[in-house]
Amino acid sequence: MAKQLSYGAMREAFTRFQTAEPEPKGELEHVNVFTLVVAVALSAQATDAGVNKATRGLFAVADTPEKMVALGEEGVIEHIKTIGLFRNKAKNVIKLSQMLIDDYGGEVPNSRAALQSLPGVGRKTANVVLNMWWRQPAQAVDTHIFRVGNRSGIAPGKDVDAVERAIEDNVPADFQLHAHHWLILHGRYICVARKPKCGACVIKDICQYEDKTE
Repeated sequence: MAKQLSYGAMREAFTRFQTAEPEPKGELEHVNVFTLVVAVALSAQATDAGVNKATRGLFAVADTPEKMVALGEEGVIEHIKTIGLFRNKAKNVIKLSQMLIDDYGGEVPNSRAALQSLPGVGRKTANVVLNMWWRQPAQAVDTHIFRVGNRSGIAPGKDVDAVERAIEDNVPADFQLHAHHWLILHGRYICVARKPKCGACVIKDICQYEDKTE
């Protein structure tokens, strides 16, 4: 685990991320906040590209909790069967849709606790929705962010909760809104797991990773 970067180094790193990508966007396709919740829940242990391919047809016919419940579990399965754990995920999609109708008047709530009460929605999913839809500086830590945070010294931590706290505590406030998107994109395309592309890295001279590649 790398040592936590200094405040000055953090500012410089995120200034470079911002210069390279001023308005980073999540890659999961959605048409409203309900479909965003479903897409993020489906993305667990699946790629965004795979989820997008499956949900285009699904969201074309079911973009509200009411339409999703009407489609039914088997109907959802038909659309998402190319995604891992599709049966369990379909069950959760129907359950969370019904819960939104019963408990929230068909509207998606905008608090972390309420979101996490939905079947199949954990803290990471809740944070993605809060960040992408309501533009709250919530930090959703996935495997990419965990890797980048620990390698670089931006957010070292023994588990995802520790990395999330490190981002919240140490990333300057003016970069908090987009921090998780910059880090996830950096981990997905540059700081990859097996052979990081250090030659293309905009924070190569700041990063504390000892086994840099050429």
